[in-house]
Amino acid sequence: MINSKDQFQSIDGLSFPGKTYVNELLKPVFDDQKEHLFDAMFKVHKAHTTMLTEQGILTNDEGKKILEGVEQVESLDRHDFNYSTEYEDLFFLVESEIGKRIGDELAGKMHIAKSRNDMGEAMYRIVLRDYLKQMIEDAKALADSILVQAELHVETVMPAHTHTQPAQPTTFGHYLVAIHDNLKRDIARLEQAYLTVNQSPMGAAAITTSGFPINRERVAELLEFDSLVENSYDAIGTGDYLIEAAQALVSVMTNMGRWIQEFLRMASKEVGLIKVSDAYVQISSIMPQKRNPVSIEHSRALASSAAAEGLAVIHIIHNTPFGDINDTEDDLQPHLYAGFKKALRVLRLIRAVIITMDFNKERAYEQARLNMITITELADVLARDYGVSFRKAHHQASIIAKKATQLEKELYELPVATINEWLEEVELKEEDWEAIVDPRQFVERRKVTGGTNPEVVRGMIERRKS
Repeated sequence: MINSKDQFQSIDGLSFPGKTYVNELLKPVFDDQKEHLFDAMFKVHKAHTTMLTEQGILTNDEGKKILEGVEQVESLDRHDFNYSTEYEDLFFLVESEIGKRIGDELAGKMHIAKSRNDMGEAMYRIVLRDYLKQMIEDAKALADSILVQAELHVETVMPAHTHTQPAQPTTFGHYLVAIHDNLKRDIARLEQAYLTVNQSPMGAAAITTSGFPINRERVAELLEFDSLVENSYDAIGTGDYLIEAAQALVSVMTNMGRWIQEFLRMASKEVGLIKVSDAYVQISSIMPQKRNPVSIEHSRALASSAAAEGLAVIHIIHNTPFGDINDTEDDLQPHLYAGFKKALRVLRLIRAVIITMDFNKERAYEQARLNMITITELADVLARDYGVSFRKAHHQASIIAKKATQLEKELYELPVATINEWLEEVELKEEDWEAIVDPRQFVERRKVTGGTNPEVVRGMIERRKS
């Protein structure tokens, strides 16, 4: 281990860039740029050169030759571009390669009224909008698949949970519509992030625009941006488009992670509601009876990892000074790309699981009969049909629940005569008690907007499909 300053400098160098700086920063950044920004860089070069020509800042002949040089370098294999200390980054290496073909002076004119600042921001936005567009497309496909399953299960009774405990009967269809609606709100967040991202910073140059008579709107049009980031300081200095994209990523992955975890519980042998297709389970190497739902497990882990990437972006940017944000973005952008790549894997994996899974209707119904989860209907019946005040009705239902627990009985195991002995001032009819203990009746009776009644749920599904 070298700790001597002189020995270290003899190896690392005395002038910029030092060997450590090259290996730990410049080369990794170069490789990231080559992987992610290569295509976007040439789009920006071509759009800006076209605008300069149209504005008369370049002659038609100059513009034509520059575009020919750009296209020649663009056609090269990006893997042949390697970091060299001769060039600080990919930006300068590409300019050098263009200069070799059309001359350095003409290649330099390509950068009139253009800076690495506005160019970098434009490239980042182009790449990021493509990820967002793909996320939106895949999330919509998942949402559609969830609705298809929901439609098959509007009458499939199951227990709903609060505080991880069995709470009340619902249907699997009602549950799926809930996670569908949650996902659709996240899609709206992704779409809003797309609108924020898809604005052009080009023409801001370093930070104050340019003295040349450029046409920023034309470059935005050529690069298929929806609009401009009008204020040039805003275009270079702010990073809220990064935060908004990261927040949308965190939101969709966090929300999905919660019900993915629920799917994992439902797929367990003990619960046994969801059966994952054989195509997405793995058999144990030593326990051949096992069907491990690895597709759901990996989706859960990837969702957490993707959300963490989004949070990393927010943490990196939160104390970055308000000004040129490009250097921060060299370290920041790979987190976004990695986050969206993982998120896309989650969306596709879980969609495959949902399309192909089976749901055990009989087992779900039996679970809905357990743990006295229809007991709130007793309170409702007493208040609605027998004139008991709701507070007193709730108290009476609580007494029934405690006594049944002491006897270790489920509600459906108790005869109405026993219930009437425990009630005060009221005698339930046989048919009322049978309806109270029936989870299907519980589900049927919730006919208000958003309730569990199958026709209500069908209506919700139809409205979402249309």
